[in-house]
Amino acid sequence: MILLNEPRTRRRRLAVGAAAAGLLATLLTGGPAAATPDPGDGPAAQKDVSASTQAEVRQALESGEIPGQDEIVHSANIQHVTNIPKDVLPGTNSDLAFQGRYAFAGNYDGFRVFDISNPKAPKTVSQVLCPGGQNDISVSGNLLFLSTDASRSDSSCNSTSQPATEKSSWEGMKIFDITDKANPKYVAAVETACGSHTHTLVPERKNVYVYVSSYSPSATFPDCRPPHDGISVIKVPRKSPEKAAVVSFPVLFPGEGTDGGGNPGSPTNPGVSKTTGCHDITVLPSKDLAAGACMGDGILFSIKDPEHPKVIDQVQDNVNFAFWHSATFNQKANKVVFTDELGGGVGATCNEAIGPNRGADGIYDIVGKGDKSKLVFRSYFKIPRHQADTENCVAHNGSLIPVKGKDLMVQAWYQGGVSVWDFTNSAKPKEIAYFERGPLTTDTMTTGGAWSAYYYNGYIYSNDIAKGFDVLKISDKRTDPAKWVRLSELNVQTQPDYFD
Repeated sequence: MILLNEPRTRRRRLAVGAAAAGLLATLLTGGPAAATPDPGDGPAAQKDVSASTQAEVRQALESGEIPGQDEIVHSANIQHVTNIPKDVLPGTNSDLAFQGRYAFAGNYDGFRVFDISNPKAPKTVSQVLCPGGQNDISVSGNLLFLSTDASRSDSSCNSTSQPATEKSSWEGMKIFDITDKANPKYVAAVETACGSHTHTLVPERKNVYVYVSSYSPSATFPDCRPPHDGISVIKVPRKSPEKAAVVSFPVLFPGEGTDGGGNPGSPTNPGVSKTTGCHDITVLPSKDLAAGACMGDGILFSIKDPEHPKVIDQVQDNVNFAFWHSATFNQKANKVVFTDELGGGVGATCNEAIGPNRGADGIYDIVGKGDKSKLVFRSYFKIPRHQADTENCVAHNGSLIPVKGKDLMVQAWYQGGVSVWDFTNSAKPKEIAYFERGPLTTDTMTTGGAWSAYYYNGYIYSNDIAKGFDVLKISDKRTDPAKWVRLSELNVQTQPDYFD
């Protein structure tokens, strides 16, 4: 493993031949199956690539255009502190949450709890086997929440895969008591329509509201039939989590028939996902605001009444966005960064053929106040380093780096690595730091790379799908003030007011 203190210089041309052109065509014309994002329930399958693509990747490696296989490279202002490989949970690593001196790492086979009191040497506190992709994870007080968006035989941690066409199948939210971090206890389960791909907490003193995002209904699924044009809202009493239950299903995209009122997708909008629910929601409780990334739509809504959120504005980008994946507010709540997960997280979209505006971030200003607020597009941001056509790479999960007067963000890009960028000027975003590994493989498309990259109490933590738990440290005068901001808890999709 080689650590480089200076960034590699890369030529702009990489993997733009017939293979890349074919990938672009596939991404633009793919049907519903191709639009389903994120790796599925179980290990991601390797995909053979053409001999010409293999030759291009070998040439790029030999010329230094991309790092060598598994080679680590990074900008001079980032240090790779440590890596903790996977242990007893072999599945795909997913999202992260934080509380005090602990980090909670989701995995398609369950979750892992780390003691990060010494970020240079995290220690495993516990590992819980509880299969059910994608095990999106969050914490609040003594409760841990886990999403199941894979059809299972029942709600237990001993369940097995079962077709969604069977009425007895289960998907939804699982709740654990983490009073004892070394021995989490499974205390409740709530079934939700179409399962729970991701979820977002709206915490209150006595209760925790959970916004459940899910999508892709089918007339053949007894518990997930169209139209599925809203979100499930679960109310969890803190003192009696076993009483957790769905209390509402607000319709965010009202419309006629089974299609609802969201983006119709293809063929009306070629290459764009039809909106049949939301992928992810980020709330800003201090402002009573939420932003939803909902397949073919981006929305801004009010959560003054958490059981009945109200849509304020709805936008689409039918030119460059294929799948609205996630959202991040800036601290002043006058901007939202939406991500486009072109290719569903398993495609090689960080190359010249795809270009700088697809599979990227879209930066929107929030103009106006209250219920009259509007989302106004300003620009796109995409990492400036091309990746090989055997590397899945696209905009994915990230968080703010809290610096007053600046809009700084750290973000995961799967095998594109971890990027730190500045969008203080909405129209001219720029990268200021990065960390990445070379391709996992040079002859097949193998899913890997950073799923999430979040800033927490002075360090960047990243959950790598294949390589495990990474700890990074950035040293830069633009980000250094963030070191003094300390949080007791962080679920990135429940954005804190860092300076309150």
